[in-house]
Amino acid sequence: MNTNYSENNHLVLIGKIVSEKSYSHEIYGEKFYVFNLEVVRLSSTVDIIPITISERLLTTLDIEIGKKVTVEGQFRSYNNYENDKNRLVLTVFAKEIKEIENEEEEKDQVTNEVVLVGYVCKKPIYRQTPFGREIADVLLAVNRAYNKSDYIPSIAWGRNARFCQNMEVGTEVKITGRVQSRTYEKKFEDGTSETRVAYEVSIASMEVVNKEDQETESEAVV
Repeated sequence: MNTNYSENNHLVLIGKIVSEKSYSHEIYGEKFYVFNLEVVRLSSTVDIIPITISERLLTTLDIEIGKKVTVEGQFRSYNNYENDKNRLVLTVFAKEIKEIENEEEEKDQVTNEVVLVGYVCKKPIYRQTPFGREIADVLLAVNRAYNKSDYIPSIAWGRNARFCQNMEVGTEVKITGRVQSRTYEKKFEDGTSETRVAYEVSIASMEVVNKEDQETESEAVV
């Protein structure tokens, strides 16, 4: 069965541009840029999400601070080697971007949603907060074209945390949630510290993918 990578990893964000674009890299003559998008949660908390975008999507749209846009794409990861250490970097890879010209376009729309189908690639870490709230950290490997994978940190809460705490490595799951940003203090051996931002998926729903059902559907199509 052919893998549909767009369905494996699909994301939609609606927010406000809060930084100028800056040059990121170039691949086969195609330049890519990054900028930050502010996305407001229902609780009014703000997430600042990094967006990576091709110059080819910017021929009819300028990246300007304060402009509201809809971004459709994928949540991706790559390894950044820094000071002889490997660091996982996450970004939203934009496949489409559209300016929102009036507030009516925003009404009744989901402003932050990501759907991922991937494999549990590390034993989930289940814990409880001092106030008794249940949390589980889940690292998903999401397949991409050309034998690549994105490694996406995710957080499950409550019954979802209990559901995934005993999952085996290699279990295929489908999750729906939102991309969120979180600041933390990185402490170094010399006693110094640095404020960093982590990005992850806050899981709203989770289900185990049933391989037998997939194979049955594939046979029916054939």
